[in-house]
Amino acid sequence: MNQNAQPHSNAWVTFTYASFTAAALMVAVGIFFLPVDLWTKSYIGMGVVMLVQSCVTLTKTVRDMHESSRLMNRIEEAKTERLLMEVGKA
Repeated sequence: MNQNAQPHSNAWVTFTYASFTAAALMVAVGIFFLPVDLWTKSYIGMGVVMLVQSCVTLTKTVRDMHESSRLMNRIEEAKTERLLMEVGKA
């Protein structure tokens, strides 16, 4: 859709996956070694999973809203350009 957008490099994609994996692993190890009972660990783990899911959903929603507004702007610009061309011909 956007010809000016540059794709992410393989190094960047690998870095993002590695960062996420490392962070998830550190949180999991931290929860595992907490000196609390299993119910508390499970509750914290469930909260972490829901937090990650909410972050992914929020990120996608914000990006979709941004992409939608860019498309609407492009449509409006095309309409304006067409109108100006028609006025210029007359």
